[in-house]
Amino acid sequence: MSEASAPPAPVTLDSVTLTIDGAAVTVPKGTNVLEAARKLGVDISAFCYHPGLSIAACCRQCLVSIEKSPKLQPSCQQIAGEGMVVRTTDAQSTLARKQMLEFTLVNHPIDCPICDKAGECTLQKLYVDHDNADSRIDTPKVHKPKVVDLGPHIVLDAERCILCTRCIRVCDEVAGSHQLEMINRGDHEELTTAPGERLDNPYSLNTVDVCPVGALTAKDFRFTMRAWELESTPSICQGCATGCNVEIHHRNERAWRLVPRLNPDVNGHWMCDEGRFTYHDLREGRLAGPVVGGMPASWDRALRAAADQLAAARTAGGGGGGTNGVAVVLSAQASNEENFALSKLAAAWKAQVFWTARPPRPERADDRLRDADVNPNSAGVKAIIGAHHPAATANDAAGFEAALAGGTVKAVVMLGWDLPISDAALRHLRELPLISLSSHERGPVKHAAIALPIAAWAESAGSVTNRAGRLQRTHAAFAPPGQAVAGWEAVARLAQASGATLTWGHGREVWKEMTAAIAPWKDAPWGREVRSLQLRFAGSRG
Repeated sequence: MSEASAPPAPVTLDSVTLTIDGAAVTVPKGTNVLEAARKLGVDISAFCYHPGLSIAACCRQCLVSIEKSPKLQPSCQQIAGEGMVVRTTDAQSTLARKQMLEFTLVNHPIDCPICDKAGECTLQKLYVDHDNADSRIDTPKVHKPKVVDLGPHIVLDAERCILCTRCIRVCDEVAGSHQLEMINRGDHEELTTAPGERLDNPYSLNTVDVCPVGALTAKDFRFTMRAWELESTPSICQGCATGCNVEIHHRNERAWRLVPRLNPDVNGHWMCDEGRFTYHDLREGRLAGPVVGGMPASWDRALRAAADQLAAARTAGGGGGGTNGVAVVLSAQASNEENFALSKLAAAWKAQVFWTARPPRPERADDRLRDADVNPNSAGVKAIIGAHHPAATANDAAGFEAALAGGTVKAVVMLGWDLPISDAALRHLRELPLISLSSHERGPVKHAAIALPIAAWAESAGSVTNRAGRLQRTHAAFAPPGQAVAGWEAVARLAQASGATLTWGHGREVWKEMTAAIAPWKDAPWGREVRSLQLRFAGSRG
């Protein structure tokens, strides 16, 4: 249901009703007129306003007429009042916004063909929507610094800057660091770094997101791809346990950038810089085909070899509790579906079960979005082990090391490549048959007896569970390389080769069984994979 067709909100003591362009709307007290208009589908143009930042009202692009008010008012700053009558399309308001837009364009370089923001630029959009007139200015434009290195990730083109101050407010309010400010006055005013500062904080790239023009550009994405050439797929950041909602912007089976996706309950409008760069790992060191004994092999040969390696270990004694000599290692780096599938197979094998996670990094934690737990799915893997293997809930990396040293492990099936164990434990591991299900050829995978290629997080539909216990879906943005398949599918193939039975034919079937088995996730909806062409003229919403 669209906002315009949504039923009216009930009137309460905490709400007000006003009229905008002849239509009544009820909003909570404290709502500004601009947001009230959006509830009616009326998008008042603005540059400096952003719903996640404080109000500056400095661009004057959102001026509207309010009955009984002698002057036009900025709708971003004007709080909706009971009985207020607002006009956004009258001649006075329309002319004022047109004139403000013309004023903003007076010294703008109009270099859209080479600007990274072209296609998702608010100034571009508003010119097409509300002005589309020839310039009346024939005097030379004011020139300002170009290609200014503000910090490790961002370049400034001061001529494009329209002085909206969004970036300053991001640094002050999101990052908590005053690193940007304005200098000079009038048409010589420009953005710069604060005295003794550089734009260098863990949330600096959010300034690029909120910039309504191409003044701030990311070095990582600069001059690589046009915005309208990109497809957008919703997903979840894999950088830490916060689970920020993101969009993967991709083309030609390759991710080009990650940007935050609004989720008021998790990350709001923001994400950290470190999380944005996790897409690089999708390209590097990939395992694209099965490997047996260090040599490329077919899936059939690799599965037969794995079944042979496991057969002897499954008849050997294990670490107690009726387990045998096979050790299965789950991973807090992997999705719920991958861990659930391998956990279920471990139960069928009566294998020893362990789980590992990257060690915490307390120095990166803050009271915003960055978490010391740099695993995207610690809560998920714990929930799965708690449901399938309650006795193994404490079997982390230390438990796995103890089992290797004690000689109860005869073969290992490992999910992922990141195994944070000691060098002594790695030496023990190299002496055993290791079957690895991994997206990358790194770490212990390089020495595995059999390596089975699986899709990375951006290449397969799945889910992770964040630090608050929220189950969140990821979606396949593009196909995995070579012969890699979804992790749950690789587990199902291994199960069939070893004589076990896992009959899933689609990720939805894994999800259905998993959410039925794990109590906190019971009846969670599967949802739909969303693909949308990134044809953005990102409007004034920011």
